[in-house]
Amino acid sequence: MSLKRRNFLRFATMAGTGIISGIGFSSSAKAGSVITINELKNMADEVKPITVQERAERIAKAQRLMTANQISAIVLDSGTTLEYFTGISWGPSERTMVAIIPAKGSVKYVCPGFEEARFRELISIGKEVYAWQEDESPYKLITTVFATAGITAGTIGIEERMRFFVMDGIRKEAPHLNYVSADGITIPCRMIKSAAELALMQKASDITVAAIKIGISQLKEDMAPRDLSAIITAAQGQLGGDPEFALCLFGESSAFPHGSIHPQNLQKGDIVLMDCGCRVHGYSSDITRTIVFGEPSKRQLEIWNLEQQAQAAGFAAAKIGAACEGVDAAARKVIVDAGFGPGYKLPGLPHRTGHGIGMDGHEWGNMVKGNKKLFEAGMCFSVEPTISIPGEFGIRLEDCAYMTADGPKWFSQPSPSISKPFV
Repeated sequence: MSLKRRNFLRFATMAGTGIISGIGFSSSAKAGSVITINELKNMADEVKPITVQERAERIAKAQRLMTANQISAIVLDSGTTLEYFTGISWGPSERTMVAIIPAKGSVKYVCPGFEEARFRELISIGKEVYAWQEDESPYKLITTVFATAGITAGTIGIEERMRFFVMDGIRKEAPHLNYVSADGITIPCRMIKSAAELALMQKASDITVAAIKIGISQLKEDMAPRDLSAIITAAQGQLGGDPEFALCLFGESSAFPHGSIHPQNLQKGDIVLMDCGCRVHGYSSDITRTIVFGEPSKRQLEIWNLEQQAQAAGFAAAKIGAACEGVDAAARKVIVDAGFGPGYKLPGLPHRTGHGIGMDGHEWGNMVKGNKKLFEAGMCFSVEPTISIPGEFGIRLEDCAYMTADGPKWFSQPSPSISKPFV
């Protein structure tokens, strides 16, 4: 679980404690007007979830890749990739449940016997369910499913999130098969987003933008970071998103990219950093805005402007056929040339410049030195070159983009200025 997700879980309960009595929405209401949280409209109603047809097309693509890579089947444990291909969201437990996608034929499932009826309610892709009872081995049953699919020799791909005890159980029951990473199948499928996926990510981004605007309108002296987190979390939910995180940092704490154990209450002149995201039908947003509560100092303005330049340089380096690492190099050069760093040294940019994003907030395609992956249309990524100055403050501007045949496009438009966080 990410630090940002843990912060969301820590603060989410605040939304129902009476902290939020009214929400000002400065982007659409006149100055000084207030609306209640219940008056916010559900923006997610405007988009549709991924269809069964699209999931079938994903499986067909995976099967083509399996054939090309001489892999007989891939096995999926509970998690995002299972949901990506089948639409099934299943909580992991000590009772093994897997999906098996053969290179030829339909998807097959192995699940606990007492869960079979509930499991069948969730199925929209494939029909074959093999149930194991409490005194039986699910791994013997998985081996039986392989044989039923005509797989008595060859190579099985294991999805990267599979838990070791599941993998170990399968391998012991079927030692005659070879086991390799399924990354060559799953990553090319998940990394390249369809128009439907981009639409869901765009809506998630729109919701997070609106929620951060609402949070900014409610800033007041002496408020705690968790109070602002609760406002933004509640707004994302009311606007139709599934809130994922709302990490809010004030003052010196903003120099810690994922927060400090010593948060401070808001005072005039403090940096306010808000790193927030939600999901819409399983697809993520991730946006960070940094402003000043009151008038910015000369130092704050200089560093904010430097961060803006670094983000713009990173975005400009993202081009079809260019390597992902170029985004990090371009953004980092701006910061290092200004006297920070070098490398990850503080004060400066202590982490990669960006990450892939999709169903998971952090996916493959990191903007980091050494990543030679070339940009393709459909890839989605963040550009977020933090500048951390311990003992003073941190500035992060984060927006996510998607690659088209004509170059990158923003999901959310970058901040125009320190006093205008949104266009």
